[in-house]
Amino acid sequence: MKIPVIFDCDPGHDDALALVMACASEKLDIKAVTVCAGNAALEKTLVNAKRILRLLGQSAPLAAGAARPLLREPVYAPDIHGKSGLDGAPLPPPDYPQERAGAAELQRRIISQSPEPVTIIATGPLTNIAILFSAFPEVKQNIARISFMGGSAGAGNWTAAAEFNFYADPEAADIVLSSGLPLLMSGLNVTEKAFITRDEIDAIRAFGGRTPVLIAALLDFYLGVYMKRGFPGAALHDPCAVASLTNPELFSAHPYHVTVETRGKYTAGMSLVDIRRRSDAKPNVTVNMDVDRKGFIKLLMDAAGTY
Repeated sequence: MKIPVIFDCDPGHDDALALVMACASEKLDIKAVTVCAGNAALEKTLVNAKRILRLLGQSAPLAAGAARPLLREPVYAPDIHGKSGLDGAPLPPPDYPQERAGAAELQRRIISQSPEPVTIIATGPLTNIAILFSAFPEVKQNIARISFMGGSAGAGNWTAAAEFNFYADPEAADIVLSSGLPLLMSGLNVTEKAFITRDEIDAIRAFGGRTPVLIAALLDFYLGVYMKRGFPGAALHDPCAVASLTNPELFSAHPYHVTVETRGKYTAGMSLVDIRRRSDAKPNVTVNMDVDRKGFIKLLMDAAGTY
């Protein structure tokens, strides 16, 4: 039986690749896609989601969510994803239907009507999920797990301490980490190991066909950003939240107690993963700590090849 999934995102190149992987998977049933601000402003991430879903031939309902964090001013990442939030390829026009209801209402409806517990894949700031839990706490009863990209069991990337998604809305991350639900975390400590190289991007392009060629073009742009910063390839952060759900054998994961700093002057958004051997803190998150990069890239290649 396929896993019913709500995909919450802020596209973003790596969100787009995560959608490619999720929509291609025979293990997932995408029940809805919801969008928040993050990598770019909401009006841009929403357009990007429509373009990607159109490219992938999807029909899942789509809804717009939070245009800003719960309490803070928005932060965006145009230096990573370009002015549009998804530069690098001539994607289809955004003529994809949008629900009148907002993200929280669509999520509530999908979860409450599902005969099976729903899994949430979250690849952006956790604002939409925090709003859902605040407005409709009863939905937790029918959520199987949340697999999210965010935080780090090590250093940050947006600041020395904080990963971008947690930095963008640490209060939302705190609500989700405190939810009591099964949580699967893909943080920078593992996602930066899940990188793709020039040769691997060229291999996707060599599949031929419109969609693989456009996927490769998006990755060309994204790789350029990482190469300028001295990385060996482009880190595919968000696809890890999909792959670790569908193919957990590719990851080494351990249960830890994870919290997020919401007040620190220099550490706001920092995730604290308690890896002490004698810690009394009760684990609340399964944290991905390592990845089989070659197996991960093969999974992405197979996904791109389906198109």
